[in-house]
Amino acid sequence: MVQIKRVYDGYDKKDGYRILVDRLWPRGVSKEKAKIDEWMKDIAPSTELREWFGHDPAKWTEFQKRFKEELENKKDLLEHIKDTEKKETTVTLVFAAKDETHNNAVVLQEMVKK
Repeated sequence: MVQIKRVYDGYDKKDGYRILVDRLWPRGVSKEKAKIDEWMKDIAPSTELREWFGHDPAKWTEFQKRFKEELENKKDLLEHIKDTEKKETTVTLVFAAKDETHNNAVVLQEMVKK
């Protein structure tokens, strides 16, 4: 199972293996408190795409399209998440965005489930 969760919601044993999927470390969260097992910076949207999107829900459809295009060149990273899920049973994609509906982890979760 691959689930998503905000890093600010704290750790729970049910999270399983926690992967931070943001390019930048979340503000105000220590590494100890975050309990991240792996930080996959390279699977995050490019800086250009992230800055263009700016978490604007009006740009969500286009963001998804562009991010999926970027992920076409990162299939090995998506496979890594799938392989981790096979080993760990539960993988939590951790993100920092306030908007729990319009963020890169939502897209990643969808892509991993394909």
